[in-house]
Amino acid sequence: MQFETTDELARELIRLRLVTDAQVAECHQSRPVTSDPGSLLDALEAQHFLTAYQAGKLRSGEKAPLVLGDYKLQYQNASGSFARVFRAAPLDPTDNRMIGVKVLRQRFLDDPKAIGHFHREAELCMKLRHPNVVPIYDVGIDDEWHYFTMEFIEGGNLRDFIRIRKKLDPVEVLRCGCDMVEGLKYALSQGMTHRDFKMSNVLMSSRGVAKLVDFGLAGDATDGEDESVHAVEYAALEKNTHAPINDPRSDLFFLGAVLYELSSGVCPWKRTADPAERKQFSRYSGIRPLAMADPNTPRVLADIIDRLLRINPDERYQSAEEAVADLRPALSGLGDSKQALAGQPGNTQEKRPNSIPTVLCVEYRPKQQDLLREYLSKHGFRVLMLSSWERALTRIRSNPPDGLVLMGDALDGGHADAYDEALSWSKLQNIGCVVVLRSGEQALLDQLTPHASSQLLTQPTRLRDVRSAMLESLEACQNRE
Repeated sequence: MQFETTDELARELIRLRLVTDAQVAECHQSRPVTSDPGSLLDALEAQHFLTAYQAGKLRSGEKAPLVLGDYKLQYQNASGSFARVFRAAPLDPTDNRMIGVKVLRQRFLDDPKAIGHFHREAELCMKLRHPNVVPIYDVGIDDEWHYFTMEFIEGGNLRDFIRIRKKLDPVEVLRCGCDMVEGLKYALSQGMTHRDFKMSNVLMSSRGVAKLVDFGLAGDATDGEDESVHAVEYAALEKNTHAPINDPRSDLFFLGAVLYELSSGVCPWKRTADPAERKQFSRYSGIRPLAMADPNTPRVLADIIDRLLRINPDERYQSAEEAVADLRPALSGLGDSKQALAGQPGNTQEKRPNSIPTVLCVEYRPKQQDLLREYLSKHGFRVLMLSSWERALTRIRSNPPDGLVLMGDALDGGHADAYDEALSWSKLQNIGCVVVLRSGEQALLDQLTPHASSQLLTQPTRLRDVRSAMLESLEACQNRE
């Protein structure tokens, strides 16, 4: 522990604005806090004033940023070799937004080229504002840390998405394809190509909207022939097909690879981390037609994907406009005419139903959070996790999930009122609701008034019971629509 006393730790946390004087005082009042700094961390975490991530970093003494600019980092959300992405909250207590913060890794802090590349990504993309592109808000340096802020997308990337679902049905593939190609079309209208289009660089929002992210290798008119802006895959493809630098059709080729995997459940080429293998042209020129990889694929979808993956760039779609001109009629023809219009001008605000139900779980204990998240994710749910009912209620009011799991153990007091509040809001918003009462609260069963799309359970209960209850609640919600 890098702090000698509780008071020293408290002063530093208040200076950083991770907590307030009042929160420290409340911890001292609610439970015994000794001179050991660890006891204060335990109390702050138990009261949800610090997250498990923040408390863990403070306990370990690891050199890691916890506050950058006007935001406090709450959890690590994604990690790459170049940077990490965190879920963050504004320091302003009246601002309830969640923000994504991308932070350059520590090992690059003395590398001017890496720093320049990182800032270039942010500065190029700050001008992009489109429903299918994750917006970047600002870029900054705090102490030695380089970071930029962006919209926080509560869903995962397509790589995580497909690990759960294995493959998507054709309508879902076409919806996702329309979203992605609209994002590419818009970026090109702003003078940018993506240059690193792949599954992990497409995020799926909690409302089932695909959004492009990580234009870190994006090409623009100033790039010339700078090889630093070329992904290995792009360089291999373009070198062997004599395509021009920053050819927009290269993004369309790798869009086709993403759609191929979403549709069939298999990557069109063997995955490898070996740069030499990734440079082999045969890896991209020897792709099996989609109809052979998955004979059940509708012909119209297979034809679109196969055309995107033509090795000769002159035989591919020549623009995003051409691609979307085929994608939208195909989407309409497969029975999704309403969604076929969702991305058209004037309709970008329309919400679509999510293909994976989003369940908001309220649970503060880290071990139980991990168990719930892992189990429900494995069984086809997208899981959002909050540690307090107050924050969950804010989320329900502003952007309701499909389902809610409220664990009574996450409530500090006023259990009956909180349970009633959860049931009322779930009925108002047509949210599937599972309330798990604490052990010893069986008497509350007679006092609470569940509705058709809500379920009451009592501890002890099994994860499978929670899942079954949620499925029943979601089915009841659908019947109400």
